[in-house]
Amino acid sequence: MEAAPLLITLKEPTLTTTAVVLARKLPMRALLMFLMCLAFQLAAWVLIVIALLQLGFATFSDEPNPRLKSLGRSVGRYIGQIAAFVSFSTEAAPFPFSDWPTTEA
Repeated sequence: MEAAPLLITLKEPTLTTTAVVLARKLPMRALLMFLMCLAFQLAAWVLIVIALLQLGFATFSDEPNPRLKSLGRSVGRYIGQIAAFVSFSTEAAPFPFSDWPTTEA
């Protein structure tokens, strides 16, 4: 008895599983990117206010305020996280979808 040859039929290529998952996630990511762009604008203004306050403290006390220094550093890191997310450098969504960035290096 001869074994029947194994026939493999190939279908036309369609979206891969990864592409299908990305296509499903893309509208949600687009919404998150829009919201993160708004948060970026708000955080940039907060950073400007912090910088102006620090300038005032440095002018009158000859040294920067340590709390504002720490807050400015964490707001700067938050802005960096947003930039990484909206440029597709990372899949991790920034605050409020993850923890607020710490001031440690």
